[in-house]
Amino acid sequence: MTDSPTSPEPSSASSLQYVCRYGSMRHLGVMTATSEFRYGDEVVIRSDRGTEIATVLCEATPAAIGGLHEPTEGKILRRLDATDRGDWTQMSAMTRRDLDVCQPHVDRLNLPMQLVDVERVLGGERVVVYFISENRVDFRELVKSLGQEFQTRIEMRQIGIRDEAKLLADFGDCGQEVCCSRFLSKMPPVSMKMAKLQRASLDPTKISGRCGRLKCCLRYEFDTYESLAQELPPVGSQLLTRDGQCRVIAQDILAGQLIVQTEDQRRIMIPVGDVVEILAVGNGMVASGKKGKDNLRPL
Repeated sequence: MTDSPTSPEPSSASSLQYVCRYGSMRHLGVMTATSEFRYGDEVVIRSDRGTEIATVLCEATPAAIGGLHEPTEGKILRRLDATDRGDWTQMSAMTRRDLDVCQPHVDRLNLPMQLVDVERVLGGERVVVYFISENRVDFRELVKSLGQEFQTRIEMRQIGIRDEAKLLADFGDCGQEVCCSRFLSKMPPVSMKMAKLQRASLDPTKISGRCGRLKCCLRYEFDTYESLAQELPPVGSQLLTRDGQCRVIAQDILAGQLIVQTEDQRRIMIPVGDVVEILAVGNGMVASGKKGKDNLRPL
């Protein structure tokens, strides 16, 4: 076991800084170093949790740091060597049994919590227990029991359903490793509005991820779709084109085209460039087939 974790040393003018990813929850931190590293290098760091294995992502430039959400700080101690790999392999094998060790203590104390994963840091300074619970849990007695069991500091971390997928999920429907496990450090909210605007299937089984919630990737292009949609006349708008007047009934956002209904009740698609004048701006609602404001629904 290594020395207890210490506060990160302040960087000097001559020190280097790198953004590193570490831990089961893929924490991002700005780490000082005394030698140069490259993207993908595996290193041993000293974080606020102790001695850990990390992956170097990039130099900690002002732009890179500005894109991080509350990054941690620490220090790169050395490159990962064969001894470190052997120690980590041994500890990883131990964590497979750690859940079985923790569960009887939870059952004995009758705590309303579901254990998800147990993480050990390389230096052995602490064991992190991840769990799910609908309510706050008084786990003080559990921490005492587990501290005696593992003979080290115990950290309890209550997580959500998306975090559970981040810890345990492997591949998504796209065939790629799930985004929350591969690179997402902060998972932004996702809504059905995003799926509707992008014309995605509204079948929950097709737009839900491994966590059972809406897929995070629905947010990636939402801002672009929203920006492009604002450049088009809203649904319900009355237009004057070179071929006469019409009403917008739908938008093809990526193509920059409009589906319109002409005065003779034909439905055609026109490019937005054919619009001569917007006679009346619509409210973005489309009628469901019956008269009355109550029968309007979002497109």
